[in-house]
Amino acid sequence: MSDRHDKGQAPATRLVKGGRRPEWTGAVVNPPVWRASTHLYASEAERKAAQGKDRDGQFFYGRRGAPTQWALAEALTEIEPGAHGTMLYPSGVAAIAGALLAVLRPGDELLVSDNSYEPTRDMARGLLARMGITHRFFDPLDLDAYREMFTEQTKAVWLESPGSLTMEVCDVPALAAIARDKVAVTLIDNTWATPIGFTALEHGCDIAVMSLSKHVGGHSDLMMGSASAGEHLYRRLRQTSHQLGQVVSPDDAALALRGLRTMGIRLERSSKSALQIAKWLKGRPEVAQVLCPMLPSDSGHKLWRRDFTGGCGLFSIVLRGEDRAASARLVDNLELFGIGYSWGGYESLALPFDPSGIRVSMRWPPQGVDDGWRSGVRLSIGLEDPDDLIADLEQGLAAMGLP
Repeated sequence: MSDRHDKGQAPATRLVKGGRRPEWTGAVVNPPVWRASTHLYASEAERKAAQGKDRDGQFFYGRRGAPTQWALAEALTEIEPGAHGTMLYPSGVAAIAGALLAVLRPGDELLVSDNSYEPTRDMARGLLARMGITHRFFDPLDLDAYREMFTEQTKAVWLESPGSLTMEVCDVPALAAIARDKVAVTLIDNTWATPIGFTALEHGCDIAVMSLSKHVGGHSDLMMGSASAGEHLYRRLRQTSHQLGQVVSPDDAALALRGLRTMGIRLERSSKSALQIAKWLKGRPEVAQVLCPMLPSDSGHKLWRRDFTGGCGLFSIVLRGEDRAASARLVDNLELFGIGYSWGGYESLALPFDPSGIRVSMRWPPQGVDDGWRSGVRLSIGLEDPDDLIADLEQGLAAMGLP
């Protein structure tokens, strides 16, 4: 929990200063790595007193963290306006599970945006379903249909904006306002923009979840997730996390803290490069559509300009033609792009995708593309020179051999 949030400081300053309490850093810049399972007490009276103080900053037992984890949690809280506290989890998917389990009970219903991250969908169909929690998928671009979906059992809504893989930007404030009117909690996966590019709680969401493996880590060498919320829901997140035994290692927390300090400039650089590359791809004959909300021509650009203050290096393209193997030929011929999951690291990645088999209420291929199946490729633009990446994409597109 942080009581040091200062909205008067710019995000870049908060990225540098957050979590660096003198009692946690001592005479050095960064909090040391506190590796400990057992915390010792000077007396039995001190141990008993600590039992009733469940908060970051209070030594108790290693599962509740120590200064390395506390510093990271506080820093994340300080960059999320409206947050009372942040919980840390051993992966992004663990953060999704922890947040949903904190707000849902057997008999409840969850509404899930149909363009959500696939593990989130699997969680609704699997873990939550086994617990007696039902779900329905909805099109986040259709406000009227969404409003009509609520029942007395609907207790939470899951959003992701831009949407996973296909990058639709939804009207988060409007969706959250409808949920609040229906007495439902709004959760959002805000990994794409981070609080630096989109202040989710200020835009009406109740819980903001991030995969810290992506932009916060920034170097493709850690797994971690987070969930930030106002005081009431933060207490529920914390209680559920304790009951599940969730904890992150201090070594990984130190890596995440290191990445957090430079996240702002990395996001700025990767966003600039991604926009340059997206504009170039828009003019390529092999590309039917570029799915990038930072592009003025994108259908979600107006909402992105209204609600967001930044972007990132992740966007997608749709290839022309009916050749299902075209996307594989493209990525196989790229030299500077790795083929792999995740994103947000310093290196560029390319990944073919086809969401047609999992979508329930949202169309694929997207509006504006001719009828028929189309290859999709998600690109994560890293910190390489954008001109070099364009040259690599040019030879990769040529190697596809499309007519």
